[in-house]
Amino acid sequence: MREPFTSVWTREPRPAKNPGLSRDQIVRAAMEILDAEGVDALSMRRLGAKLGSGATSLYWHIAHKDELLELVMDEVYGQVPLPDPEVTSWDDMVSIFAYGLRATLFEHPWVIPLIGSRPSLGPHAMDLSARMQKVFERAGFEGPLLDYTLSTVLAFVLGWTGPEIAWRTLRERSGLTGEELDAAMRETVHRAARDYPELIERFEEHQERNPEAVQALAFDFGLTCLLDGLRARLAAGRDDNRRFEAPSTTADHDESAKNMM
Repeated sequence: MREPFTSVWTREPRPAKNPGLSRDQIVRAAMEILDAEGVDALSMRRLGAKLGSGATSLYWHIAHKDELLELVMDEVYGQVPLPDPEVTSWDDMVSIFAYGLRATLFEHPWVIPLIGSRPSLGPHAMDLSARMQKVFERAGFEGPLLDYTLSTVLAFVLGWTGPEIAWRTLRERSGLTGEELDAAMRETVHRAARDYPELIERFEEHQERNPEAVQALAFDFGLTCLLDGLRARLAAGRDDNRRFEAPSTTADHDESAKNMM
């Protein structure tokens, strides 16, 4: 029989066996390894060596590596800045959240593949979700749209930033200078897109611009479009938004699907 899902957050942390090692200290050390070398470099043995403790001491606080990854993920969520929702408009709050999350992901790029691979049940993740839910609730979103709005913003930020970080990581690990990598990419694109001159033209125009500035402006554009869409949903009213409510039975789902065709 498979063991039921467990989480480091469902049990109380054990008190330190000695004054020199605590869960917080373990998390900080793990973050340092992850920021410097990525997830593949993190192991309980490596972490113990960094802390000057044996792996047994770590297992007093953390059962296995998956629990450690839960802890560091929540630490990342705790670094996403949010202003006071009482003095900031909802759309400004969404912008600040989106830009803050993007910046935090760039600081800790290793966290991207972890998000979604395990539930985010830590206190920082819970607090962030609860605060953003209040933002959308005060804006006028209700029912399922309360869930959809935050999910949509998260999907946009992660979907945009993930590939951007992956490309930067590839560039850093290639051992090539920026000019060398650009030259290699140009040759590859010209060969692969030889039957699509319009794509080559767009690529060449893109190459003449600062790539980081282009990415930042494109993120701005996407976020602006997203906010425009959310404002439109608010203006549409509850009756129009009712079509986004999930049916409660299979029969209702079939009928709902017919009505949307």
